[in-house]
Amino acid sequence: MAKVSAKYEVMVVFSLKNGEEPMKALVTKFKERIERHAEAVEVNEDWGKRKLAYPIEDETEGYYVIYTFQSQPDYPAELSRRLNITDGVLRSLVTVVE
Repeated sequence: MAKVSAKYEVMVVFSLKNGEEPMKALVTKFKERIERHAEAVEVNEDWGKRKLAYPIEDETEGYYVIYTFQSQPDYPAELSRRLNITDGVLRSLVTVVE
């Protein structure tokens, strides 16, 4: 039997090269997008600005945010696709929790 819904965690590293305001707008945009499509949003952790382990696109710092939510199995793939094509997102990883 297929899973009806599952709990997911998304870690996103946002770029800081365009400044604070565009980065904050992206954080809010993805938070609202997840709230619209998810059945339940459980945690939104804002880790803030951190040094990267290695340079990504010539940047040495990124802004880390973790979103934890519950949704249908097809939504995380769409979210991952959107994160990968968005300017201002350096890296993202979607994982199943549990």
